[in-house]
Amino acid sequence: MKQSAVIAPSILSADFARLGEDTARVLAAGADWVHFDVMDNHYVPNLTIGPMVCGALRKFGVTAPIDVHLMVKPVDRIVPDFAKAGASLISFHPEASEHVDRTLGLIRDSGCQAGLVFNPATPLSWLDHVMDRIDLVLIMSVNPGFGGQKFIPGALDKLREARRRIDDSGRAIRLEIDGGVNVDNIGAIAAAGADTFVAGSAIFNSGDYAETIGAMRRAVDGSVPPEVAMFPGTVPH
Repeated sequence: MKQSAVIAPSILSADFARLGEDTARVLAAGADWVHFDVMDNHYVPNLTIGPMVCGALRKFGVTAPIDVHLMVKPVDRIVPDFAKAGASLISFHPEASEHVDRTLGLIRDSGCQAGLVFNPATPLSWLDHVMDRIDLVLIMSVNPGFGGQKFIPGALDKLREARRRIDDSGRAIRLEIDGGVNVDNIGAIAAAGADTFVAGSAIFNSGDYAETIGAMRRAVDGSVPPEVAMFPGTVPH
């Protein structure tokens, strides 16, 4: 069963010259979590932020859950650093870990919730043996590495399949979506099964954070647009 909706703005699109203030502002506007996109210029072709930024936001006074998406390889070396810096959830790509089960255990032993991330071409079969070890499944609706990309409609089918697996497990596992999420498509994304929504440029590049987040919530909680209308050529299941 789907959990209550969570809006998690990605600070990759925030104003880094005023990161503390901008993060506090988006949370005051109604965001639930803060999403970190951590890239190492090895696993993905970009370089972003590390544990020091996470710790700095905690020192600034941010108390909301910090949702860390690791696009790094190797994974295990950096997990304890983010946990000590104040991360609440840490997710990673199974292809980036030598031992997925061990990495999930390391995250949980560090006091954080653990998640697995699936690129558009990564099969969900990785979940077959670890459903009892995860708290979150993150579906990428873009190829990771850069913000501001367009949503890949095929992610809707993957969301539906992930939702089926989660519901069949009977576990309280969140289903998160990241990549190209905006006011116009979030309703269809929610209808496909997502309950946690990462949005970067759609929020931080808008003129009014509260208005944008409010519009997203209305699309999720209210009448949901049909997938066919939102993404022509996509067949609802």
